[in-house]
Amino acid sequence: MNFRQNRRLVILTEGRLDLFSAKTAVSLIRYCKEDVVALIDRVNAGKDTESIIGIGKGIPILSTVEDSLCLHPNALLIGIAPPGGMLPDEWRKHIIDALKNGLHIISGLHCHLSDDQEFLRLANERHVKIWDVRKFSEDIPLGTGKARNTRALRILTVGSDCNIGKMVTSIEIARAARMRGIHACFVATGQTGIMIDGSGIAVDHVVSDFISGAAEKLVLDRAQHQLLSIEGQGAIVHPAYSGVTIGLLHGSAPQGLILCHQPGRKTLRHFSDFPVLPLSYLIDLYEKLAQPVFPCKVLGISLNCFGMTDYDALQEIQRIEQETKLPATDPVKFGVNKFMNSIQPLLP
Repeated sequence: MNFRQNRRLVILTEGRLDLFSAKTAVSLIRYCKEDVVALIDRVNAGKDTESIIGIGKGIPILSTVEDSLCLHPNALLIGIAPPGGMLPDEWRKHIIDALKNGLHIISGLHCHLSDDQEFLRLANERHVKIWDVRKFSEDIPLGTGKARNTRALRILTVGSDCNIGKMVTSIEIARAARMRGIHACFVATGQTGIMIDGSGIAVDHVVSDFISGAAEKLVLDRAQHQLLSIEGQGAIVHPAYSGVTIGLLHGSAPQGLILCHQPGRKTLRHFSDFPVLPLSYLIDLYEKLAQPVFPCKVLGISLNCFGMTDYDALQEIQRIEQETKLPATDPVKFGVNKFMNSIQPLLP
């Protein structure tokens, strides 16, 4: 099976269907809605997908894999990205049911489902595949700084926290650039981005010494483009995920950064004892950390205003612009033309 083409996906969310817990499911629905035939979620079965996450009109929420078979799916996709990336025990039955009914499995979890002997036996018996998106076969080199010598303009998204909109911002920048006739490429560095785009490296699964090398490889392999919109990971001040952030920052050697932030979020995700730091502090910190490899500036602030009215979001955007003296927008609500107006003059 080509895991990017001719997909008819049922996405497993099982009681975790919200914008952040099920960010993989939400992103697939946002960017690949035509591939999604149903969600599997006993807690929310019968509800309207759009009413829960704001998108996905017409996609049914069902209780079991068997309920979805009349829609002729060909793959079950794991729709959550939990801390630690492990499989919840209660999800095994859904995966077993999918395999017994001849569905491929697509998983972005840190644990590799293809290493599970029961899953592997069933997959072999039914002649289907298990795609562990975070598993990569290629050798990853140490970082060498070569990315800074490419002619492609490199724009990296960074965050005030994890799970805050870096991938969406990067995808929207690449799309907006192509609309302007720019030869642009979205560079996926996480499992969800890879599921959407079909290529990339999940850098948070790479041994820490080689993260910058993985980022560098992604840049060098795509150096023929005018613009590389590189998906960021984690946050530089996050106690769990700062390592992947600095590896991406140094490995991709960006000329520009877009700082992603959620208004109203007071503490770091999963770490309520750690406050979200002021944007001015983060702007200065990211720019200083990038300096030794390749000097760059934060070019704009991307706001995740989910749950806010358009009016309130516009008020927040205006406040952030006054505070930072940088262009700000919500990419989903209002697009990224403000960012493109800052990015386009930097193109080679």
